[in-house]
Amino acid sequence: MTFNVPADAYDRFMGRYSSQLSAQLADLAGIEAGQRVIDVGSGPGALTGELVRRLGANAVAAVDPSEQFVEAARTRYPGVDVQLTSAEDVPFGDDEFDAALAQLVVHFMADPVAGLAEMRRVTRPGSVVSASVWDVGGGRAPISPYWKAARELDPNLTGESDRAGAREGHLAELFEAAGLHEVENAELSATTEYETFEDWWYPYTLGVGPAGAHAQSLSPDGLAEVRERCRRLLPESPFAFTAYAWAVRGLA
Repeated sequence: MTFNVPADAYDRFMGRYSSQLSAQLADLAGIEAGQRVIDVGSGPGALTGELVRRLGANAVAAVDPSEQFVEAARTRYPGVDVQLTSAEDVPFGDDEFDAALAQLVVHFMADPVAGLAEMRRVTRPGSVVSASVWDVGGGRAPISPYWKAARELDPNLTGESDRAGAREGHLAELFEAAGLHEVENAELSATTEYETFEDWWYPYTLGVGPAGAHAQSLSPDGLAEVRERCRRLLPESPFAFTAYAWAVRGLA
């Protein structure tokens, strides 16, 4: 899936969570000075920025299929080699990197096993490949309240719970299918505070990702009903919401 939305819309929708996951994923992968690393499915660059802070721009590469996200990442992080391409077709040679990371993107890959296999291919043997995906299957993602409310109105909706890696243990299965070994599971979390319900709701109107696309597909009355159901599901404002992600690391 390609995100054809402005980078600042994604920042409003998910950036406040993904920025918190970045350091945790980099720690899980053991990222440290002297390495050369690639961020696969970088989006506007939340994880890319963390890698630049640790390694310097010249030691970081990134790929993403969204033109707007690639342009944003290039602007935000001069010196990073950011390429417009999918995870299944990484334009680098074999064994070029000391680590390959993918944050919140495996569940959007057209072929997750192929995408992870590409990450393994461009990473030196014995080096780390790591990825994270929200626990949508367990209802613990930032988007979970929205999909719960939407399913109350349309029980046929699956939301994003059936996407690759979104249920416990599945991301590790994908790693093993892609030929990675010594696969380990971890759990990451991110907490965001909201002053008002509207602060939480507004990003869903921006058309970002499957939830945003669903919101934009609704009639005004239908959207208002989902909005009201979301309000009932969430605590009174101000409130904090903690989301959880599955994370996996394996060796190439």
